[in-house]
Amino acid sequence: MIIGTGLGWSNGQTIALAVVLAFIFGYAFTMRPLLRSGMAFRAAINLALAADTVSIAVMEIVDNLVMLYVPGAMDAGLANWIFWAALAFALAVAFVVALPINRWMISRGRGHAVVHAHHA
Repeated sequence: MIIGTGLGWSNGQTIALAVVLAFIFGYAFTMRPLLRSGMAFRAAINLALAADTVSIAVMEIVDNLVMLYVPGAMDAGLANWIFWAALAFALAVAFVVALPINRWMISRGRGHAVVHAHHA
């Protein structure tokens, strides 16, 4: 969100970049310890996809919808407090929505529980 806003991109371009980067970094952060433990790349990517896809998707949907619905948030520049307040609010709301979904998935052996079994 910050990169697209800083570059003056359209809302669609900014959201697309935010979503792509969220998935790339989310999967990378999950895969790093798996790869460091000696797991093969293909196995690590499969675990990351299983563990993080729903969580990242929920966070991104909620985060971006909140940013779109806060008046002026997407049009405010990086120097405007409205952008930063809306971004913090959007991330907080997304966290609150995603947390019970993640807890539910973990309680059923899905989501991050799939990766936890591989941490030493």
